[in-house]
Amino acid sequence: MLSIQSKLPKVGSSIFSVMSKLANEAGAINLSQGFPDYDCPPELIDLVTDAMKRGHNQYAPMQGLMLLRERIAEKVNEIHGSEYHPETEVTVTAGGTQAIFTALTAIIQPSDEVIIFEPAYDCYSPTIKLLGGLVKPFVLSPPDYKIDWAMVKKLVTARTKMIIINSPQNPSATVLGEEDMKQLISITAGTDILILSDEVYEHLIYDGKKHLGVAAVPELRERSFIVASFGKLFHTTGWKLGYCLAPAKLMAEFQKVHQFLVFSVNTPMQYAAAEYLADKSTYESLPAFFQQKRDFFAGLMKETRFGLLPCHGSYFQLVSYNRISDEKDEDFARRLITEFGVAAIPTSAFYTRGNDFGILRLCFAKKQETLERAAEKLMKV
Repeated sequence: MLSIQSKLPKVGSSIFSVMSKLANEAGAINLSQGFPDYDCPPELIDLVTDAMKRGHNQYAPMQGLMLLRERIAEKVNEIHGSEYHPETEVTVTAGGTQAIFTALTAIIQPSDEVIIFEPAYDCYSPTIKLLGGLVKPFVLSPPDYKIDWAMVKKLVTARTKMIIINSPQNPSATVLGEEDMKQLISITAGTDILILSDEVYEHLIYDGKKHLGVAAVPELRERSFIVASFGKLFHTTGWKLGYCLAPAKLMAEFQKVHQFLVFSVNTPMQYAAAEYLADKSTYESLPAFFQQKRDFFAGLMKETRFGLLPCHGSYFQLVSYNRISDEKDEDFARRLITEFGVAAIPTSAFYTRGNDFGILRLCFAKKQETLERAAEKLMKV
């Protein structure tokens, strides 16, 4: 009998796959996995088709098309006052998750410690463990999920290699501000601690707030990998197109791994993205577009017994069901699918130790009629 020792013995299918499968089997409305149920702008399809017809169907450069890297650098530098160079400090990736995996793989050695803030996107912890690193989770609690930086500082040791931040945050929908950046500067100053800043929801931010990314903070920019996603920008999650920014020295290490992981990313879609980014309105209009969806969905949900938590960014709304049930969140989420026909994600899945606060995550990046049908079902709970 063949014996295999798993490198991730406690990891199974992700909660997103599990809930989406249950939703499909039950014919439920899927507000669990984070993707739109409406199509991307038709001009994007035309741009991809045109690139294919013009023969752009072979390997792109390993780092990404230069035109696209130039457009990325222009966008980021204009917004944040940074000076990223497209030749040495930008890499196009097969989505945000690949960029996160690549950055961690390039840096983390066995026994290195990585501080993450939970609830956290579910790829962070398994990747760190796969590399032999040690996860140091800092648990954030509802309703505000505020970071106590004095307590974070106590987690830092001589073996701390990296701190992962995510703003706007998935799943809590919180946004980091100036005080958070000051505290992060204080903690990392005079150390070799690196930052991995997951900013895939950078343009999905509401109520007049501004996205404060590490690109705008010189003291952090010099030690940071920044990850972003065109899937969120263009409503094209299935394209798996993203990018990473980092100082040249860090990017050189990133690309050493990237070239052997995917080598390069689909060529015609890179041409389309480069052309589409030339129009700033493609991303400047996103906050208003998604805030309308957030507000519409929140208005519908106020007619239910669920309690809404604050949502300042991303396209997720957290809801409490403590007025409805005292069940474990995964049990309640499963029953929500089978008995009421709506799929959600239990937030305990975003904690290493499965912390259960009786909170579910719902995605509002959906058509208006989808949100209306879901709310009608949730009103019956």
